[in-house]
Amino acid sequence: MFDYILIPAAILYLSVVGSLFLYGLNFYYLTYLSIKQKSFPPLGSQSSRKWPKVTVQLPIYNEMYVATRLIDAAAALDYPRQKLEIQVLDDSTDETFHIAANVVRHWKNKGLNIVHLHRTNRDGFKAGALREGLKCALGEFTAIFDADFIPPQDFLKKTIPYFDSLDVAFVQTRWEHVNKAYSTLTLLQSLSLDAHFIVEQYSRSQAGYWFNFNGTAGVWRKAAIEDAGGWMARTLTEDLDLSYRAFLKGWRAVYLPNVRVPAELPVTFSAYRQQQQRWAQGSLACAALLLPRIWRKHIPLRVKIQSTFHLTGYLVHLLLFAYCILYPLLIVVSLNYAGLISIFGIALFFNVTSLAPTALFLVAQYRLGSRWWKIFPMVLLFSAFGGGMMLNTVRAVIQLLRHEKKVFERTPKLGIVRKGETFSNKNYQLKLDRLVYAEALFGVMNLFTAALALQFHHWLIAVYAALFGFGLLFVSGTSIIQHVRIYVDRRRVSSLSKT
Repeated sequence: MFDYILIPAAILYLSVVGSLFLYGLNFYYLTYLSIKQKSFPPLGSQSSRKWPKVTVQLPIYNEMYVATRLIDAAAALDYPRQKLEIQVLDDSTDETFHIAANVVRHWKNKGLNIVHLHRTNRDGFKAGALREGLKCALGEFTAIFDADFIPPQDFLKKTIPYFDSLDVAFVQTRWEHVNKAYSTLTLLQSLSLDAHFIVEQYSRSQAGYWFNFNGTAGVWRKAAIEDAGGWMARTLTEDLDLSYRAFLKGWRAVYLPNVRVPAELPVTFSAYRQQQQRWAQGSLACAALLLPRIWRKHIPLRVKIQSTFHLTGYLVHLLLFAYCILYPLLIVVSLNYAGLISIFGIALFFNVTSLAPTALFLVAQYRLGSRWWKIFPMVLLFSAFGGGMMLNTVRAVIQLLRHEKKVFERTPKLGIVRKGETFSNKNYQLKLDRLVYAEALFGVMNLFTAALALQFHHWLIAVYAALFGFGLLFVSGTSIIQHVRIYVDRRRVSSLSKT
C-alpha cells in the first residue's frame, strides 16, 4: 500500500513546501524594500490653491453605535464648504436609519451640503450603494469612509493635492486603531494591519508595483472609477477588484503612510472570522477574474509576479492545511521507508522562509517607532493565530468553488474604544460559527501529530504541528469563550429585569 502513496505524497509535500518558500521569499523581499526606505516621504504642499469639488461617501448598514460618530467627523472636515458634499449611503433596516436621518438634518440646518440616501434593498451591497451615490455625486473626487472610521479634519487637504497628476486614480492612506489595547484579539489584529500598511502597501507603492485601495480612508477620481467600469459586486472585495481594473486601464495610485485615519477593530472573534472569510473569498475571486488579464497585459514581468502573490495571498492558509494533512501520512510512511525523512530533509532549507511573517511584523513595528522587542512574544502568538484561521479560509475557497451565492456580510461595529467596555450587551451579536468544532478537532489532531512526531524524532514536524494545533485551539476556544460570556451576561441581565 505504501508503495502506491509514497511518490504522490513526496511530490505533493515538496510542492507545498516549495510554494510556501516562494510566498516567504516575497515577504522577505517586501520587508527589505520597506527597510531600504530610511523614512516615509514628506507630504506635498497644502498651500493656497483652487480646491476641486469633493463628495464624501459614507456607506452604512445597521451601524447604530457608530453612525453619529462617523457623520460628525465627516461634517468637521476642513475643506471649503461650497466645494464639499457629503452622502450618507444608508442601507439600514434598523434604527440606524432614524439616527442617521437626525444627524444629517442637524448638519443640513447648519448649512452643510449633506444628503441622506436610503435604499430599501441592498442590491450590490456596498458596491451597489457606492454606485448609486456616484450617479448623483457632484464632486470630481470621492472620499470614502466606512462606519468604523473617524476621518481627521485635515484629511482632504492632505490627499487632494496628489491628484494634480492627472493619471492618479486613487490615493490610499494608512489605518490606525483606536482600540488596539482593548484585548489580545485587537492587539493581534493591529499587528497584522500595521504589517500590511507599513510593509506591504508601502513597499509595493514605492517600488512601482500595483497595490489596492483598502475600501475606506481613501479618495478616488470619479473619472477613473467610470473608466475602469465602475463599482461592481461580482466579488466580495469590490475595492480590490476596482483597483486592479484601474491599473489595467493605465491609471496609477498613491499611498500616503503619513496620513493616518483612526478606526475601530472588531472585538469579537465571530466578527473577525466573518471579516477574514469575506476578504479571503473576495481576493481569491479577484485572482480568478483578473490574473488572466494581468498576464496578457504588456506590463513588466515583475509587476505580473508581484500582482500574483498579492491576489493569491490567502492561498497560504490552504498550503498550511495541506501540511497538516500530510504530516501524519509522512510519519507513517517513514516507518516503512527509513530513508524517507532524510530525503525530505532538503525541505529544511526551504523552511528558512517560515520566519518571514515574523520579520514582516517586527519591521512594521520598528518603522512605527514601537519597542518591537517588547511585542516579540505577541508576534510569535500571531504566528499560531494566523495558522489557526486556516479552516476559515478553506471554507471560503470551498464556497467559491461551489459558486455559492455571494452575500456581503458586514463586520458589526459596536462602538468599543476603551479597555473595560463590554460588548456582550450590544446588538449585532453573531451566532457561534459551527466551524469552531471542526477547528477544535483539527487542533487536537495536530497535537496528536506533534506527539507522534516527537516519538519518532521528527523534530521539525513536531514544532509545526504543535504550532498549528495551539493556533486552532486558540481560535476555536476564544470564539466559544466569548459566546459563553455573552450568553451568561444576557441571562443575568434578563433575570435582573424580572426581579
